[in-house]
Amino acid sequence: MTNETRQKYTLLQESLKKLGSAAVAFSGGVDSAFLLKAAQEALGDRVTAITARASAFPQRESAEADGFCREAGIRQIIYNFDVMSVEGFSQNPPDRCYLCKKALFSNIQRLAAENNLACVVEGSNMDDNQDYRPGHRAIAELGIRSPLRDAGLTKAEIRELSHEMGLPTWDKPSYACLASRFVYGETITPEKLSMVEQAEQLLMDHGFRQMRVRVHGNLARIEVLMEDLDRIMEETLRQAVTARFRELGFSYVTLDLAGFRSGSMNETLKTD
Repeated sequence: MTNETRQKYTLLQESLKKLGSAAVAFSGGVDSAFLLKAAQEALGDRVTAITARASAFPQRESAEADGFCREAGIRQIIYNFDVMSVEGFSQNPPDRCYLCKKALFSNIQRLAAENNLACVVEGSNMDDNQDYRPGHRAIAELGIRSPLRDAGLTKAEIRELSHEMGLPTWDKPSYACLASRFVYGETITPEKLSMVEQAEQLLMDHGFRQMRVRVHGNLARIEVLMEDLDRIMEETLRQAVTARFRELGFSYVTLDLAGFRSGSMNETLKTD
């Protein structure tokens, strides 16, 4: 590990200690898990994880978040977030993430205040600045703190530090909310979110760790890592995936030859 990375972690610890107490918006992913553990080291029992349950968040992720808190001995508050009630969310406009994050973090702030926690922190890092992230605007408007980004930590550095700390999330694939799987303008429903969750779980069950199932109407566009393209095209597996996806409600099942890339639904926005 480089001295620069260690210095960034020291800076992170110093900034967290200055907060006095904090609520960590905790999804169970790589970044929020690292932030939560760093906050526990800095603040002890003055840190609380707040985890939302919603149809747009995979149940698998929620279960892993709960297990992380139990293992680490960190207090966790769980609340049910009715994402479908957020005005405009189901219409899936390009600023959908802003609408969702504004409602989500407003609720987290309320819970933090009710539990006498000084502030809310979340796990954005430096790499998140490289993609279209309208949710960042909501976070800024609400005054939510982003300590990892403030410390200059990148995703690679967070994984490296997580590994050194013995966190089980250090090599966990990156996942985003299920709503990010839909082409902008595609109406989002609980049933469609469930279709995507089950389709991606099938791929995970077959050993594809980093992948996405993107939805374009009744067409599913599968993204896997380039090194996995040959394997998903093996005849038996290809037929099994196609059959299951059709059972879930997809009329067409396609494979994206460009492979997995985070935020691929934003590519059309960049070319407008």
